[in-house]
Amino acid sequence: MTTHLKRWWPLALLLVLLIAPYSTLPLPGLLDGPLGSPGSLQLIALCLVYGGLATGYDLLLGRTGLLSFGHALYFATGLYATDLAMLELGLGFVPAAVFGIACSIALALLLGSVSLRVTGIGFSMVTLAFAQAGAILVQRNPGGLTGGEEGRSAPAEHLPDALIGIQNTANLYWIAVLYLVVTLAVVQWTVSSPTGRIWAGIRENERRVEVLGLRPYGFKLVAFTVAGGLAGAGGVVYLLLTGGATPQAASSDATLALLVMVVLGGSGTRWGPLLGGVLYTWAAHRLGDLANSESIAELPSVLRVPLSQPLFLLGTLFVAVVYLLPGGLARLPARLRAGRAARAAEGSVTAVPEGAA
Repeated sequence: MTTHLKRWWPLALLLVLLIAPYSTLPLPGLLDGPLGSPGSLQLIALCLVYGGLATGYDLLLGRTGLLSFGHALYFATGLYATDLAMLELGLGFVPAAVFGIACSIALALLLGSVSLRVTGIGFSMVTLAFAQAGAILVQRNPGGLTGGEEGRSAPAEHLPDALIGIQNTANLYWIAVLYLVVTLAVVQWTVSSPTGRIWAGIRENERRVEVLGLRPYGFKLVAFTVAGGLAGAGGVVYLLLTGGATPQAASSDATLALLVMVVLGGSGTRWGPLLGGVLYTWAAHRLGDLANSESIAELPSVLRVPLSQPLFLLGTLFVAVVYLLPGGLARLPARLRAGRAARAAEGSVTAVPEGAA
């Protein structure tokens, strides 16, 4: 029975996600309105998108052992390239989305081929430099293309009617679900492939992979490119959900947020990055509402000042999880099972049979 539950619970969860727009179930404290309301669906969709982004990023961090500080650059590339393809080239949404994802893949291939020439902290610093250059380019607004700090909105005339308006929020939500499913499928397929097993070897001991006659560089570049393409696809979905491209998507803070999501959920696990992405995104939105609530405003200043800062609350949550749950939330069930087994073994050893000398 337990085996069947482990096998089928993802499909059951997917079914729940698919029918959520038809639900009027109230979730006070978790969501502002009923489950199927436009505001709730918008928030859940954003959580799913960032869960997918964190899962794709974990191809680098958790599966291959590559600490990249520039992953948000490819997310922003898909976002901006799709928007500009509609605004400047007059393309419809589908061709523009294909163009945006292709740009993310091409950029990841190009910059990855350069970044992966170095290893360790050098690789992290090179990716950070590329990300900072991209963020500066967006802020400078060359030729009026990026819109600078204001960003640029998506042209409604180039979007399908089924994706415009609050009444079609459910359609955008289902696209977010589709993106998450595709990302999970791609990650699972690649990790289970021979290439994925070589990624695991690189993560554990890159020198040993070289001794076996394999070149880690090419395999790492594949991981870098696949992760970049998945991030670009996430940028396309994010464009639909938010209705525009903003420079915050290209900032280094966005990559640091992805890093926090992965560590929070559990790096290198199947469901951990998804869990961390969903929890972090939900907390970032809901804790902002809590920080601005009347209950916080009525507290003494010594409590009101820190608690009115959402980043302080998020940081406290992150530190607590890292300290109390090493390995992330995904490893919590295994830790609980190990604790129960240890207590049971200790009890059986210390128990003394009645009548024993």
